Amino acid sequence: MKKIFFPLIFIFFVSATFAQKKYAYPFQNPSLSIEARVNDLVSRLTLEEKVAQMLNAAPAIDRLGIPAYDWWNECLHGVARTKFHVTSYPQAIGMAATFDVNSMKKMGDFTSEEGRAINNESIRKNDRSRYTGLTYWTPNINIFRDPRWGRGQETYGEDPFLTGSIANAFVTGLQGDDPKYLKAAACAKHYAIHSGPESSRHTFDVNITDHDLWDTYLQAFHELVVNAKVAGVMCAYNAYGGQPCCGNDKLMVNILRNQWKFTGYVTSDCGAIDDFYETHKMFPDAESSAADAVLHGTDVECGNATYKTLVKAVKDGKLTEKDIDASLKRLFTIRFRLGMFDPVSMVKYAQIPITALERQPHKALALEMAKQSIVLLRNENNILPLSKNINHIAVLGPNADNANTQLGNYNGQPSIVTTVLQGIKDKLKNADVFYSRATDFTATTPQDFSKLIDSIKNADVIIYVGGISPRLEGEQMKVDNPGFSGGDRTTIALPSVQTDFMKALKATGKPVVFVMMTGSAVAIPWEEENIPGIIDAWYGGQAAGTAIADVLFGDYSPAGRLPVTFYKSDSDLPPFEDYSMQNRTYRYFKGVPLYPFGFGLSYTKFTYGNLKLSKTKINKNESIAAELTVTNSGEIAGDEVVQLYLTHKNVSAEDPLYSLKGFKRINLKPGASQKVKFIITPGMMKVVNDKGQSVLNSGDIKISVAGSLPSQRSAELGAAKPATAILSVK
Repeated sequence: MKKIFFPLIFIFFVSATFAQKKYAYPFQNPSLSIEARVNDLVSRLTLEEKVAQMLNAAPAIDRLGIPAYDWWNECLHGVARTKFHVTSYPQAIGMAATFDVNSMKKMGDFTSEEGRAINNESIRKNDRSRYTGLTYWTPNINIFRDPRWGRGQETYGEDPFLTGSIANAFVTGLQGDDPKYLKAAACAKHYAIHSGPESSRHTFDVNITDHDLWDTYLQAFHELVVNAKVAGVMCAYNAYGGQPCCGNDKLMVNILRNQWKFTGYVTSDCGAIDDFYETHKMFPDAESSAADAVLHGTDVECGNATYKTLVKAVKDGKLTEKDIDASLKRLFTIRFRLGMFDPVSMVKYAQIPITALERQPHKALALEMAKQSIVLLRNENNILPLSKNINHIAVLGPNADNANTQLGNYNGQPSIVTTVLQGIKDKLKNADVFYSRATDFTATTPQDFSKLIDSIKNADVIIYVGGISPRLEGEQMKVDNPGFSGGDRTTIALPSVQTDFMKALKATGKPVVFVMMTGSAVAIPWEEENIPGIIDAWYGGQAAGTAIADVLFGDYSPAGRLPVTFYKSDSDLPPFEDYSMQNRTYRYFKGVPLYPFGFGLSYTKFTYGNLKLSKTKINKNESIAAELTVTNSGEIAGDEVVQLYLTHKNVSAEDPLYSLKGFKRINLKPGASQKVKFIITPGMMKVVNDKGQSVLNSGDIKISVAGSLPSQRSAELGAAKPATAILSVK
């Protein structure tokens, strides 16, 4: 008994001592509930102090020992905008192309580990400036409805299900699994119905059907708020239905707070509250605008002007101090959940050292995800993979040795960035590698390529690394190059100077491979007909060069899939400003794409066995299992992305042509088979009616499982034949 008795006395003594510790204020006592601590803290603030805490750069309150805090931080694909060297993963659109939720969750975990390391080190040095905090304004889950939008690279593509699935994995990885503390706080943005044009984002007023609202624009937000329990939401610049998004009855009150029961914090996009009166002209002044935003549940203003008028707004009776308190309590709840007011010894995340930055597992994942993201678009006569015994190789193009492009936007800076040129040199130690930038991204006058062509006459193979750049497409940029304007694109066509150069390369008669870097869909109809090898490498992050070399020379079989439709030309697109989903994305596009959503080739072949349903006839409240066997019928090991699509028969014109409802990335050795099973729930079988309601109608549903969108175009491009079955709903 003595061996048990004395430890129990010790534990009791320590617990009693801790409980009896004197705190100046109850909010400092970690043994109290977060709710009690938050209520106590807020009750001690003056109105002026409360308002100051609602700016993104919240000042210290020295009399209470509350440190300054800046809510603004970024980690789109690794920690961003920090002075420390950090791991940089592929741009968000590239991570979506992996179709791998496991890699995405691990990436979120590694990112918050590095973010915590930076935060801990910054606090140690008493640095509480911007980009040191733990509230990350990521992910961007807007639907990439139009390839001309420059910020589409920050999203997870055009499909609501893929976006929600990838984002859920990222958020759960980033926020951690501790039952009490958040590792970091994610933020779903931009809520809602926001995807360009950049030039009018502060002024446009979206009017869409309830069907499009619920069928497309809100699905991923619902996934993150209701299922992933995301800590924050950022409301968008634009207006919807006559009200700014940050002051919108339907979006902010009816849906977010009332229907979805969101209890986290909401921040405005930067300057969005100013837009209430400056550009939307909805209110006469800053004071009325600030009051309206708070009354609609916008807790933080990213800005430094409009919310300062809230003190006067309360005194003028435009809102009450209790309204201010509601926002303050949400804000401080997040800070307490992050462990900001607790001893370091109690918060395991607060103990992560600065040596966590760029750990080897992080760098290895950056390389793995870069490889996973690469999409093989064309491989005529199996030109790829290339032989490693090449003696002379020409590596050309504006992205061949361009670390800047690889890192995308909203990025951090790693210690080492491996470009394509370096990756190829590392792979071919004994080869003669000729390099030239060859072309700019765009040109306004015809180019003479004859001298350069003469310089590569001894090359055994030519690799042209082109595409576009995050310096041309992005957020509200001062760019007016041919084909680009203000961050958006005025055409989806590959800049003509690059096509002209590849025509000159083809004329040499030498094998040509086109490596394209891009954050969005590019129309390359001539290249699809004439260049035998084409891969899409996106903006692949710090290890893009190594990953591309691994794919080019056969050390990795590509299995990335397109998270967006690649159209043939601008004529396939509705007006950019039109937010209707008619004839947009694979779900509604009635034409023939250049490359379909979900498409991507491999160096091996996969076949899909018979698809078996646990039931072929069900009632509306039943789930079913769909199972099939996938076989690697080729000669090398490789990944396959198995995709589940539903197509409803006898439905309205508003319903999607196809809907992705499941995907699994698997790896198979040559000759190996694996059973793949999907559970299809009633919710997955529902469609959205014209009132925005999700309903399950009686009738037949075609279930297709394939390695790409199960369309005729996919078959023409060499995708495996899908397995299909019909389900009848009573």
